[in-house]
Amino acid sequence: MSQCHAATDNFDAKTRRKLQDQRRMRFRRAIETYAEQRQLQHELGEFPDLALISPLMDARHRQSAAPAR
Repeated sequence: MSQCHAATDNFDAKTRRKLQDQRRMRFRRAIETYAEQRQLQHELGEFPDLALISPLMDARHRQSAAPAR
């Protein structure tokens, strides 16, 4: 009976560890995205004319990336 209880505790620990890892990865990706956005803003700050073109390019990219129907 104690082996069954130990297996359940082990499963719970693995599940808890997996959830913590997933949370850490989401947090890490958010930090990386934030850093990339800051770098992009800095680079666009050096070339103000690109800031005007960027939204147009983003819209064009989204249209070309959309699946064909």
